[in-house]
Amino acid sequence: MKPLTIEQRSRRRKGLSFGLPLFLLMAIVSGLLFGAIVFSTSDVVSALQNREEAHSLILFNVRLPRILVAALAGACLAASGAILQGVMKNPLADPSIIGVTAGAGLAATIAMVVLPQFGYLTPAFAFAGAIVAAIVIYVLSWENGASPLKLILAGVAVNALFGALQSGLMILYSDRVQSLLPWLAGGFQGRGWYHFDFMLPYAIAGLLLTIFAIRPINLLLLGDDTAKLLGVSVERSRFLLLGLASLLAGAAVSVAGLLSFVGLVVPHMIRLYIGSDYRFLLPFSMIGGAALVVGADTVARAAFDPLEFPAGILLACLGAPFFLYLIRKKGMNL
Repeated sequence: MKPLTIEQRSRRRKGLSFGLPLFLLMAIVSGLLFGAIVFSTSDVVSALQNREEAHSLILFNVRLPRILVAALAGACLAASGAILQGVMKNPLADPSIIGVTAGAGLAATIAMVVLPQFGYLTPAFAFAGAIVAAIVIYVLSWENGASPLKLILAGVAVNALFGALQSGLMILYSDRVQSLLPWLAGGFQGRGWYHFDFMLPYAIAGLLLTIFAIRPINLLLLGDDTAKLLGVSVERSRFLLLGLASLLAGAAVSVAGLLSFVGLVVPHMIRLYIGSDYRFLLPFSMIGGAALVVGADTVARAAFDPLEFPAGILLACLGAPFFLYLIRKKGMNL
């Protein structure tokens, strides 16, 4: 693949700056209109004017919080994946591969299966599990520094370990597993204002902190030695960036479950299109991730009515073949 010229990158960035917000807006509007009950735009306008009618209750108490949760989860997962890919200098890095979501999954299993009396605290358990997994990965990879390769290898090991522990708990408490399956599949069924309020402070804090991640990631991409010469504390930056990626992933999986491929595919697609400058890659990834997850949830909710199809399964079915196509594409440079 030929390198992009400055003019090509500029033109593509301008196109994405218009196209991605439009895609997100269309996904949000579609999410409001389509479902078990299909609304028209006039119904939405009427609901805005009269909050007491049935249409308004469905739109503002059921669909709107679900859409907002999906948008935040998509933005967080895509930003987390972009950060991890930059820190580890590996376009295949993503929260699910390095073990962060495995920690969230194990903690959620404990809350819902082992300690069902604390099931209402599943989001808090999952968030804590993601953060603990990130700490364990960093500690295990530390030996006079934590190189990207060590982080990936430690993440793969932690992912396998936590996955095995989770499977063991599911076997031991097989009579309670049914309640856990929708969360493991990933999706937004039953998500409301409670879940939005829980994840909002963590998501907003994480997304705002990505502003400060742009410069160190761009410098780390130049190589550790060059980054040090330019005044970057490589190990401290790598630790803080890993923590930020874990915060974002934890906020998302705590309410959305184990969504696959969002943090892997979205940043990778945008990088192929506009390059690796994180001044543009990070914000575009957030918008693209939000639009993708909202759109996938709308399709999963509306296309299979009266069944509620988990958005996580749909994202995996769409994301895996498309990503395989990308890595098999002739001339693609990983």
